[in-house]
Formats: sequence, C-alpha cells, structure tokens
Amino acid sequence: MNALIISLGFILAIVLIIFIRDFTQKKNSVIRNFPVMGHFRYILIKLGAPIRQYLIASNREELPFNRSQRNWIDNSADGENNYEGFGTDKDLYNPGHVFINPKMFPYVPDEGHVNIKDPSFIPCAKVIGSHRNRKNPFRPYSVVNISAMSYGSLSANAHIALNKGAALVGCYHNTGEGGLSPYHQLGGDVVFHIGTGYYGCGITKDGKRYFDIEAFKKLALNKYSRIRAIEVKLSQGAKPGKGGVLPASKNTKEIAAIRGVEPHTDVLSPNHHSAFSNVRELVDFIEYLANETGLPVGIKSAVGDLGAWEELASIMKQENKGPDFITIDGGEGGTGAAPPSFADHVALPLVFGFSEVYGVFQKAGVANNLVWGASGKLGFPSELLKIFAMGADFINVAREAMMAIGCIQAQECQTGHCPTGIATQSKRLQRGLDPEFKKLRFARYINTLRKETLQMTHACGYEHPCQIKMKDVDVSCGDNNRTVTLEHAYGYVKDQVKFNSMNDFFDCDHLGGLEKKENIMNRGGH
Repeated sequence: MNALIISLGFILAIVLIIFIRDFTQKKNSVIRNFPVMGHFRYILIKLGAPIRQYLIASNREELPFNRSQRNWIDNSADGENNYEGFGTDKDLYNPGHVFINPKMFPYVPDEGHVNIKDPSFIPCAKVIGSHRNRKNPFRPYSVVNISAMSYGSLSANAHIALNKGAALVGCYHNTGEGGLSPYHQLGGDVVFHIGTGYYGCGITKDGKRYFDIEAFKKLALNKYSRIRAIEVKLSQGAKPGKGGVLPASKNTKEIAAIRGVEPHTDVLSPNHHSAFSNVRELVDFIEYLANETGLPVGIKSAVGDLGAWEELASIMKQENKGPDFITIDGGEGGTGAAPPSFADHVALPLVFGFSEVYGVFQKAGVANNLVWGASGKLGFPSELLKIFAMGADFINVAREAMMAIGCIQAQECQTGHCPTGIATQSKRLQRGLDPEFKKLRFARYINTLRKETLQMTHACGYEHPCQIKMKDVDVSCGDNNRTVTLEHAYGYVKDQVKFNSMNDFFDCDHLGGLEKKENIMNRGGH
C-alpha cells in the first residue's frame, strides 16, 4: 500500500512540474492555455501520418507512392505473386491514366532468341559515346539503373545492397555527388556523378570548391575499373538551382575522407559550378573530361527555361561537341531533403520537361545523336514504356530502388532517423538492413520490372522498348471520357532508334554488366 501511495505521489509530482512549466512558458499558446492536456494534440499529429498510411488511406490515394505501387515493388522484390484479382481498383477514366495499345498479333521471340534464355534482358539500344568516338563507349546492360544517391544521404549498408544487387542484374550504380565510396565498388558498373561540390574530385581553396582533374583521373582511371561514364549534375528535380546539404551529424570521418572535406561539419554544396558558368564553357568542360579520361560524359538537369537548351543544341549541331547523354530529372523526384517551395513549385514534372527538351534537340536535328535518360517515378512498366515512347533510351530509379531494399515511405529522410536503416548514418538503425539479403530483393525487383516491361512491349508487337511509338500510348483526358495519343498530347513524333535485333546486343562490343555474357542465365534474382 505504501509503495502504491509513493508511486502515485511521484506521478502527481511529475504532472505538477509539467503543469507549471506549460502554464508559464510563452512559446506555445495551446499548451499555455491547456497545460499537460495540450501535449496530446502534438502526439496525435506525430502519429497521424502512420495512422493514415496503415489504417485510413486507400490503395490509390497516397503520395508520392501509393499503397498499390509500394505493394507491387515489395511483392516483386520478394519474388512473390504481384498479381491482383477481380479486376483493377484504379479509376481508368482519371485524367492522365496511361493506356498501352496492344496489337492484335503480339511479337513472339523465336526459339533461339536471347529473351528465351533471359526474359529480363533489355540492354540500352544506343551506345553512349559512340557518336563522338569516345575512347571507351558504353552500352548499359540494363535500361533500368540506379539513380544518383550519395554515400551520406544513404547508409553504407544501403549502398552495399544496391551495388551488389546491381552486379547481379547488370544495371549501373550512379554514385551521386558524394564521391566514389568503397560501397560503390563491390561489383556493379558505376557512373561517376560530378556535382557542384566536386566531392572526391576537387580541392578547397579560399573557402570554395574547385574541380581537380588530376584528383579525378587518379580516382576514375586508377582506383576502380568499372567506372563506365561521367555525369555532370547541373540541377536535380527536387531542388533545382539549390545545392545539397549534408548536416554535420551525418558527416562522419569516413564520409569526410571520401568527399575531401572536414568531418563533423555541415557540408553545403553551392548552387552553381565553378568549372563553368555558361553553355559554351559547359561544352568545353565536357570535352575536356572526355579527352582526359576517354569516358563518355553526360549531363543531368531539371527543366525550366529553354534558352540554354536551345544554345546547347545549336553548338552540338554546328560543332558535334557536347554531352554524350542527357538525363532529364522530373520535378516530382527527390530522395533526400528539399524545401517545399522548391519541391512543389520549381522545375517541370518529367513528361513536360522531357518533351520540351527533346523537342529542342529534335528541331536542331541532333536528338538521335544523344542517348536520353529520364528519372522521376518511372519504376513501373507502364511509366517506363510511356517515357520510352517519348524518346528515352534508359531510366534511373531512386526511391523505387530504396523501397526494393526495405524503405517504407516513412518520410524521415531529412531527420537522419530512417527506421529502415537506409537514409541514416546511425549504426544502430543500419543494423536492421542486411545487405546480403536486400541485394537479392533489389535484383528481383529490377528483373521483374524489366521482364514485365518486355512482356508489354511484345504485346504491342515490338521486340525492344526503343521501338515503342508515341501513337502506341494513350492518356486519358478525364471528364470528356476520351483518350489521346502521346503524339497528339505533346505535338511531336520521336525519332526512331536504329534497331535490328536484341540478339545483336548479346554479342556486341561495349556492353556493360559484370559477368561474361555467356553466363547470362546464371544472373541472380530471377
């Protein structure tokens, strides 16, 4: 009895202390007016997001990825049944809904076709760097690859799982702007991403970061032989015109050593490059990189004003100089933290931005001289085919890749407290992510995405997604209960890619992917 009285007294004392503190503080009006009880409002707000996700939201209404999309990725990654029964629960009359137009007679691979051996084999139809005779041109083994996510924004275990998974299925792993970490060097092909901070390939002078070609050559040419191409980031979809931020809490000694910065300090990337400041200088920088390294060089950018794109297309037409590939990043993208003002309003969504930039280069007559990449919620077969119909040659996935290795869309990326151990540097939280298990989930997801994309391609009467035409894809107009083709909606017809047979890719030069091509059937993740 005495123990109970003591316990109750202790609890009442704590409540009284909280009451006095709440009643006298001036920061929060609700808690000042309703001491103790006012805290329940903020507890419920904190619990609101997971409650809505698990108990209230329907399969189709969440953003950025709804439950149906997440379930498809999750089931595909687990190798489980990803079918749905009793018909679709999606509103087929909703504006923007994508319809792939099948042919009456589908494409049927013959007995000796490479896709009989591997139904998920879809290499890029173009060779990056071949048009400008780069010393080491590169044909991506996979049309689906890992988008730019740095070591720092993602954990070591996450990158281990992604890189080892990439090695199993032949897709490349973009380093992101944080430099080449040991976790990018575990078997997968690599595209080295040069951001405005020049991490891993720059020097700090007078408080500013500058590109250092010797540091870059030492890194790219001597340290890891699987760097296949260079991507210069001009901007990213989530926050174009704004540099990245790595908070001091995430900037460990290891990350700082990889980036060439001081540990335990905030690392702020500028919103511009010091190596160039206009289109002419950008072209010169690209050619300089290509000549010094022999690697193909491309650019990644979100889209807004088209003036610089028109100037770039003009230079490429007149001089046959410039990027070997262009990756368009949609404004709906983003894996880390971004100000809502940027994420919500700056830069065009992918299909709008891609169509406008592609049109600029097509008008100049150089669209087919480039290899076109795209990123922005494309990790689903219908979305992949839609952007291919508009002119893309490969896609990059980021958040879909994260979900394949365990992301639950908790949207805690900016806090460093990611509960799945993906977007955090906490050793305790990273422990929950087993790279050896998650690499298989990632591999299965990529193979499922490619296989189902290929099946839909065959349903349209084609052998490879590069053959998909804009008239083969309709979008719903909504209230008037009509659909229009992509050709009608965006006012152009994409240039057809030179293509003969998928079998030609199997034995071609410059094909990426780690294992020998004759061992294709032994690739993991099927």
